Amino acid sequence: MASVAETIRRNRSEIIRRWSEQATRAASARRLDGPEFENVIPTYLASLADEEGAPGALANARKAHIESHVAARLRQGFNVAEVIEEFAILGRCITHTWANASPEARPSVQDVERLFTELHDASTAVAEIFSQHLMEDEQTEKRYLRLLQQGASEALMEETTSLHHHLKGALELVVEAMGAQSAAVLLYEVEGERLVTAAAAGIASEHLENYATSMSPASFPGMVAAGGDETSSVLDAETTPLELSPLLRQSGLRSLLGVRLPPHRALVGIMFVGLTEVREFTAREKARLLSLGQQLGVHLDNAKLYAKLREKIEALQAERALREHFVSVLAHDLRGPLSAAKSGAQLLMRHPERLDQRRDLALRIDRNIERTDQMVRDLLDANRIQAGQRLPLRLDTCDLGGVAQEVVEELIALHGDRFVLHAEERVRGVWSAEELRRALWNLGSNAIKYGSATEPITFTVTRTGDTARASVHNRGPVIALTDQEQIFKPFTRTHSAQEGTSRGWGLGLALVWGCAQAHGGSVTVQSDAATGTTFTLTLPLDSRPYQPREP
Repeated sequence: MASVAETIRRNRSEIIRRWSEQATRAASARRLDGPEFENVIPTYLASLADEEGAPGALANARKAHIESHVAARLRQGFNVAEVIEEFAILGRCITHTWANASPEARPSVQDVERLFTELHDASTAVAEIFSQHLMEDEQTEKRYLRLLQQGASEALMEETTSLHHHLKGALELVVEAMGAQSAAVLLYEVEGERLVTAAAAGIASEHLENYATSMSPASFPGMVAAGGDETSSVLDAETTPLELSPLLRQSGLRSLLGVRLPPHRALVGIMFVGLTEVREFTAREKARLLSLGQQLGVHLDNAKLYAKLREKIEALQAERALREHFVSVLAHDLRGPLSAAKSGAQLLMRHPERLDQRRDLALRIDRNIERTDQMVRDLLDANRIQAGQRLPLRLDTCDLGGVAQEVVEELIALHGDRFVLHAEERVRGVWSAEELRRALWNLGSNAIKYGSATEPITFTVTRTGDTARASVHNRGPVIALTDQEQIFKPFTRTHSAQEGTSRGWGLGLALVWGCAQAHGGSVTVQSDAATGTTFTLTLPLDSRPYQPREP
């Protein structure tokens, strides 16, 4: 009667061949790569054949073989049931060698029982090793998630830490956690509808940080962004038909695995890791990257919210400083005409008998009170504009050129003969002459304050079709584009105005905008070094259709 060990020695090549075929079919059925068989199983099989007359003598050696086999299968993405099945297949392949043999040539029942006891023990060891691995793997993942969270919290506490610096530190943890050679985060730019690298770590990071790509589904980043809560991978970056940056193809990275940030809701960006070897990523690696990506997505959301909060705080602080400055300027500007009116009134009270002789004082009092009233009206109208309300208008037929002529004459009387008017005849419409006068006065006053001290200031009034235009042009410092976007808001002054010596409330241009809007028109500014600065007020010829209906 032959022993199991003798049968294995005699049929070793046939057992390995048959086992390899069946194990490959089982792996392929689960869409796994064909296992590499010229490794542990032949050695394990040889240890079974070497126990002739000494059952259990090589138990420790076989345990080491099992641990090596499981470690290899873990790297290849096998789960516990698939590895246990491999040992079951091995048992079937061994017993097949004596299936057609005569009873005398078959191993004894006790010998066969010892074989299957050994295979059962091997399966139990596989399950224990997997269980231990999963526990350790879970603890490792928790550790990296904790480190990511800790790093994000510290970054939020340090106001000087940039998003790039924070993300680079997080990616270094991701590289370590994934056993990868590189990682990168690309953030989504809504304006350009593209992904731009925010940070990278590992090899080729200097190339990846210059990586920008469209959202095309034919590109690897576009495929990742469309992946939702699934990972997307590239087996070989050098040969993939997907669109990839030439720098990325030549970076030395071969296999890529990416995840969307966040998996759901509005796209913030993507994260991917890269390996220098060509291989499929295991299910566990994909799950880990999903977990890390979800945590990183939360941190990016928090960073965005924190940035918005800081912007809001800075805006509130700026508004507070502006209001304090405004109150200071307001007190100064109101004190002047009120003090003059008060002094004049006191003189008249002390010498009432000279009232007829001091009519100049009465006129001065009237002018200063009118100035004070105009300041208060400007302030109330600016607050009305800031609240989203329209300026109330008293509409009548008037001549825009005539209004401009009055303003120019008043400005010449105050500031000298630097003002020029070019007006077409009979540019007439249904407007509020009072509001137009204030708007043009504010534009002319601003040109004096902030423009060239020697160049002329030109008013131009024209009519084109159903619209009329009044523009004020001056030479001098250019208004920056960033200031042009904010210049018509109440209580706003340009950087050059704040740094200059001219005082102001920041209401003039807001009132010009309010005048244009109330008439159903618009106001624009064009400023450059070659042509100077021009403010243009555009009005419909009849503003009545643009007025709010009476309740």
